[in-house]
Amino acid sequence: MTNTRNTTGLPDIFHSASDFQASAGLRTRQLALGLLLACAWPLAQAQAPTPAATASAPAAKGSAAADSSANMATAEVRRIDLRAGKITLRHGEIKSLDMPPMTMVFQAVDPAMLQGLKVGDQVLFQADQALGAYRVTRIVPRP
Repeated sequence: MTNTRNTTGLPDIFHSASDFQASAGLRTRQLALGLLLACAWPLAQAQAPTPAATASAPAAKGSAAADSSANMATAEVRRIDLRAGKITLRHGEIKSLDMPPMTMVFQAVDPAMLQGLKVGDQVLFQADQALGAYRVTRIVPRP
């Protein structure tokens, strides 16, 4: 065993300054990749289909109307903000979200779907939750 003296001022695991720089570059790339994955994961989860959404996909064209209306919640329109694309609904239970009846504000996925609705209308609607916000994905007047 030889007794060598470290003159670089670096820990003994590095034999030269270039070894230290290569290791720092690798750590930087690993950190950047970790941050990218940490930021992308919630977005990927929000875009992934929920089990309720895939279970509600109709198997045949004939049952599409019955299937979609069965997965819709009932509500009364309390307020509409067309500029913001928001609607306040006093709704019954939303089974797909495991949510009890209450009054709350929803963001419309497509603000155009709010056209023609007015306060007091009875509606059927579907909703989801993405990035912490509850959204109306479909809304129709109740027959």
